[in-house]
Amino acid sequence: MTTFAESITVADLDRDPYPIYARLRKEAPVAYVPAVNLWLVTRAEDVEFVTTHPDLFTAQVSDSTLDRSFKGKSLLTMDGEEHLNMRKSLDSKYRPRTVSTYIDDLVTPIAKKQLSEIVSNDRRELVASYFEPISVLGLGAVLGLGHLSAETMQHWFHGLAMGATNFERDPEKQKISDAVEAEMNDELLPIMERLLKTPDDSTMSHMLHSGMAPGEHRTAEYVLPTLKLTILGGMQEPGHGAAATFFALANIPDAFDRLRENPDLWDDVIQEGLRWIAPIGTQTRQTTQDVELGGVVIPAGSAVAAVVASASRDETVFSDPDTFDMDRPRQSNASFGYGPHFCAGHAFARGLERISLQVLIEGLPNISLQNSDDVEFAGWEFRAPTALHASW
Repeated sequence: MTTFAESITVADLDRDPYPIYARLRKEAPVAYVPAVNLWLVTRAEDVEFVTTHPDLFTAQVSDSTLDRSFKGKSLLTMDGEEHLNMRKSLDSKYRPRTVSTYIDDLVTPIAKKQLSEIVSNDRRELVASYFEPISVLGLGAVLGLGHLSAETMQHWFHGLAMGATNFERDPEKQKISDAVEAEMNDELLPIMERLLKTPDDSTMSHMLHSGMAPGEHRTAEYVLPTLKLTILGGMQEPGHGAAATFFALANIPDAFDRLRENPDLWDDVIQEGLRWIAPIGTQTRQTTQDVELGGVVIPAGSAVAAVVASASRDETVFSDPDTFDMDRPRQSNASFGYGPHFCAGHAFARGLERISLQVLIEGLPNISLQNSDDVEFAGWEFRAPTALHASW
């Protein structure tokens, strides 16, 4: 007899993973799902355990979708000193206190320019025309890729995402990802070679030089996978997180007016949006030995998905978890992960979300969704509205 976990398909997860996660939390909180070749861990307590015990659940996953698509080990598939060393190379630009000194000056002009463009060109679909461009251009400026167009960066993101989420090992998805990865190498390697000789204050330069002994540096080839990871996650989380939050707010009467009158609410609203729809759904680990969790034994060497999206809707942690509540008392959630691999760019992502949303609703006082019932969300590893058609 086929179990519920065995019956789950990739299409089911892409359509809407949240009812699936709710049933798994209740019936099989640790379950092997053949369609994605992963053990899914869905309860908040267990998700936190998996991501904070690297001795039992290592980030160094065999046949990692990330390593396969980025052609090497990245920050998310490193552990221990190697992980710490690479992460420190990002701290100079992404520490919360540092982000607070530049994020508004960096992103506000980008958001205002993008707003002017969609209004002047009557481009009323907000995901591809507003939220994504601000996200990729903001990140590109910090990385040292400010010369690239939003279209190029969006193309990179969508191509890399095909491979990074290819747990089912679909050859067509991997082919698309591999082609984009090669395009990125052609663009990035010459820039990195220049930065090796002439460092600057960009993220790329810090990734090559920060924390190294005088006269030493990391190689471009070693840094490239983590740079691709940063591009993928840094584009996805703020742009798509802001889009999901906009959808939720547009369906709450007077929400935009409240935020215009009391902008101090934005931080809590962003937190709730990230909880409600986690832009990045899982963190993948591999068991180092047989591990008993959730009443079952996960064999040594198994790939395990700590489903942060599910943890952020766990009924034992959050009341009415499927509802976006802009007045929900603030509490931590799993959207940026836990432990050593807690997202290094969380402050940057939150800030970019806040600014893109604030510029939009203040710049267009009468903005609304054309038809909320027609909005579709897609994805389980990367989840976002497919389109948001607005009126103003």
